[in-house]
Amino acid sequence: MKMKLVFFLLVIPFTLSFGQLKRYEADKSGSFIKYKLTHPLHEVEAVSKDAFCAIDADIKSKLITDVMVQVPVSSFDSGNSNRDSHAMEVVAELYYPDVRFISSSVTEKGDSLQIWGNLTFHGVTKKIYISALANWNNNKLTVTGNFDISLKAFKIKRPRLLLIPVNDNLQFWFSQVFDI
Repeated sequence: MKMKLVFFLLVIPFTLSFGQLKRYEADKSGSFIKYKLTHPLHEVEAVSKDAFCAIDADIKSKLITDVMVQVPVSSFDSGNSNRDSHAMEVVAELYYPDVRFISSSVTEKGDSLQIWGNLTFHGVTKKIYISALANWNNNKLTVTGNFDISLKAFKIKRPRLLLIPVNDNLQFWFSQVFDI
């Protein structure tokens, strides 16, 4: 009886954890991250299709456990190279070339994801919350969501147009597609 108990305690946890979690990287060709910056006179949107996004997931149970994202700030394109050049000056791209997010917890309720983690932007790291949806469809997983940050919280001097600064709130949307 003791041998069966020892066998159960040693083998079963090993088999339950073996091979269930796997790291998946997003397909950049079908994925994007977009931001919107608002000024009383106009809005600016810029898109990056160059983010590296990886998740740890258990496909059988449709469970995402960890998320990591890294995106070069220079990869955001607003369609206006002068504006993008000025944005790179404002965020000090030479000193802080990437934005990084590493999750600390992922909670799922149906298709809804609540993701907490640390965002490092402009040399400042802050804990943020991201609301997302996971769409498990055939051999693809698409994760879409949004979050906002404060430019002031990340020590970014707000750009001005006609002496009026942009809003402090910077909005982000994303869609990341994984082949599973």
